[in-house]
Amino acid sequence: MNRNRRNKQHSNYHNQNNGQKNNPSQKKNEYSKPSAGYEDEAALKEKQKAIEELKNKQVICAKCGQVITEVTSALSDKSSGKPIHFECALSEVEKNESLEPNEKIAYIGQGRFGVLNYENPRDQRHFTIKKIIEWEDRDSQSEWRKEISELYSKVN
Repeated sequence: MNRNRRNKQHSNYHNQNNGQKNNPSQKKNEYSKPSAGYEDEAALKEKQKAIEELKNKQVICAKCGQVITEVTSALSDKSSGKPIHFECALSEVEKNESLEPNEKIAYIGQGRFGVLNYENPRDQRHFTIKKIIEWEDRDSQSEWRKEISELYSKVN
């Protein structure tokens, strides 16, 4: 009997609320502000303009003369400060360094490369950094990078 009473009360609750829980946040107010994702026409046009400008901007590598398709992975040239492919910077570092059999050059972040020494060449998890090669100056930001970051900030 007790079980039937509980089921009956539960079913009455659902019937009163049309199967929905009572949630005051679901009530719509005619005078509420637009949602956070709302943008006016001028902002949308500005965003579209920034996207077009970003798409049309071709960045040329100072080393090889080819178009840089992934500008986010580009580095600054040491001499001119202009953008170059990551691969071009890596090959430049490899030309200037003489490596031993268990060594490899890798990008270690913040505009730096490192000469990594592996105790066991088959186990790439254990290594020591033998030498750090500063490629980009950490204190200054290139003009081309400022332009790209400004365009990205308009898009996002």
